[in-house]
Amino acid sequence: MTAEKKPTLPPVHPFTLFSGKDVELFQQGTHAHLYDKFGAHSVEYEGIPGTYFAVWAPNAAYVAVAGNFNNWDAQQHTLFPRWDHSGIWEGFVAGVTLGECYKYFIRSAQGEELWKGDPYANYWELRPKTASIAWKLDYQWKDQKWMESRKAHNSLSAPFSVYEVHLGSWRRPDKNNHEIFYSYKEIADMLIPYVKDMGFTHVELMPVMEHPFDGSWGYQGTGYYAPTSRYGTPQDFMSFVDSFHAAGIGVILDWVPSHFPYDSHGLFRFDGSHVYEYADMRKGYHPDWNSYIFNYARNEVRSFLLSNAVFWLDKFHIDGLRVDAVASMIHLNYSRETGAWEPNEHGGEENLEAISFLKHMNETIYSLFPDVQTIAEESTSFYGVSRPTFMGGLGFGMKWMMGWMNDTLAYFKRDPYHRKWHQDQLTFSIAYAFSENFMLPLSHDEVVHGKSPMLYKMPGDDWQKLANLRLMYSYMFTHPGTKLLFMGDEFGQTSEWNFRSELDWHLMQYVSHQGLKQFVKELNHLYTSTPALYIKQFEYYGFEWVSLNDHEQCVVAYMRKGMTAQEDILVVLNMTPVARENYILGIDGNGSWKEILNSDDKRFFGSGVINTGEIEAKEESYNGKSHRIQLRIPPLGATILAKV
Repeated sequence: MTAEKKPTLPPVHPFTLFSGKDVELFQQGTHAHLYDKFGAHSVEYEGIPGTYFAVWAPNAAYVAVAGNFNNWDAQQHTLFPRWDHSGIWEGFVAGVTLGECYKYFIRSAQGEELWKGDPYANYWELRPKTASIAWKLDYQWKDQKWMESRKAHNSLSAPFSVYEVHLGSWRRPDKNNHEIFYSYKEIADMLIPYVKDMGFTHVELMPVMEHPFDGSWGYQGTGYYAPTSRYGTPQDFMSFVDSFHAAGIGVILDWVPSHFPYDSHGLFRFDGSHVYEYADMRKGYHPDWNSYIFNYARNEVRSFLLSNAVFWLDKFHIDGLRVDAVASMIHLNYSRETGAWEPNEHGGEENLEAISFLKHMNETIYSLFPDVQTIAEESTSFYGVSRPTFMGGLGFGMKWMMGWMNDTLAYFKRDPYHRKWHQDQLTFSIAYAFSENFMLPLSHDEVVHGKSPMLYKMPGDDWQKLANLRLMYSYMFTHPGTKLLFMGDEFGQTSEWNFRSELDWHLMQYVSHQGLKQFVKELNHLYTSTPALYIKQFEYYGFEWVSLNDHEQCVVAYMRKGMTAQEDILVVLNMTPVARENYILGIDGNGSWKEILNSDDKRFFGSGVINTGEIEAKEESYNGKSHRIQLRIPPLGATILAKV
């Protein structure tokens, strides 16, 4: 009996993973799972193992796949254009195995020759190399318990305290050598216990999608479907996420559907024409970032981006996407002078195609993954960014509160002596705090490009700087909305963030910085354990001003409200370095109060002006309130009280 002879295949065999419905959805802009079709997929055909390649290059006259397997010969393995004029080129190449480097050689209809990485590749060579790597996303997840319970963890009525991290510079093996990185596993082994101990509920990773230039921090991506190889393989990143979930910590990714760079191996002029970007550079070029803007009017591009958002939630169990630069997407005149942009068909400034895409994207994500969150970085007063699409909104779960961030930092930069004339700058945010589901961000953008670290934005001597920072964080964590803090802010980084090095961990030898870190830790634990601080964080009836008119002494007080009056929290802030002894405050209702956190406690490097024992509310009208209490208010400090 002779062994069955396997068939002999041509260099590229006609083969497809696309159904007619796939192509239809792709061309309608509604395909949410293109990563199962495009790219390099390990398959077996007629008993022969190999790789199926598929790429969209609608203006190409010729497309071939090349790699080490054919000595990078652009003539040996020519892909087939589909008969349906979809612009898809595809084919099966026998013998190409996992781990093989490859690129697409594309000759445009005009004769231009290009070497391009695979837009759907799951793994890339480590920069400065630029080839894609054939890979398979097989992994045995162990986070079933987390996935089954994360709806409560990621709920809008749950505490959300986010630690924003740049993986390469949180810690480095050698802070003076930016070419050496810790692996995903090594980072997880150090970062998870730290985040857990500090009380953060989520981490947000600055873009981990593959990118060629370290200095872009990941915001100029070329590999939208691949975690960066700087720290390991895609499976290593899956294990990274798995480990966070095992510790009860959510993982949010920065995602950049707004623009991409012009690197020759990337998306720009992919087949010699404007495939992914607008052809009109008034819409297609971003002057701020020297990059190119996705063409949201082209359905195939919409499917590419939609599938990419779903990809990270599906294949990597990501808990949320923080969508970068939404303002630049939805405004045609964003950062453009008059005459440098073209109005939409109604004569307005809105990019109607981008708005339509974002609405559909959010609808799709929440229909497939109702237990995740999408978070918009959007800096304008555009209506309804975090409102449902059926109400005319964009459908995001949350929106960054950029106005709060700008006003708060501007206020705290002021000399305390002058603050009494600018109290409205501090309190104005409450006037619009409930118009969106806001997240309060103190992000990486505030500690780069000459803006100085958070600590050095504060006025005064070293003690006052630290006191001011503890006071500002007190205001942040008791203000309505979820929270985001950039790495290093929690212990008072003294230098601007430098992606080439690591955080100033040496500062932890000083009791002053230890005190600040301990205070942020206790703020986190207070926030996550106190329903009044999160249960109504997006509702106007979860907040009440108690005292807003003591401009002269720069004292403000407000109530955060729980489901019952007994759960209410009283917050009193003193914006000057003068302690207020026996300060009288009018409140409604009787009962006793007890201080549960004081930013001036000596444990936090404060001066020790604290309240001990119970503070009883006396039935005596004061400042329009039915009762009064008397307490000590610390210098440049916050006292937070709960009912006994």
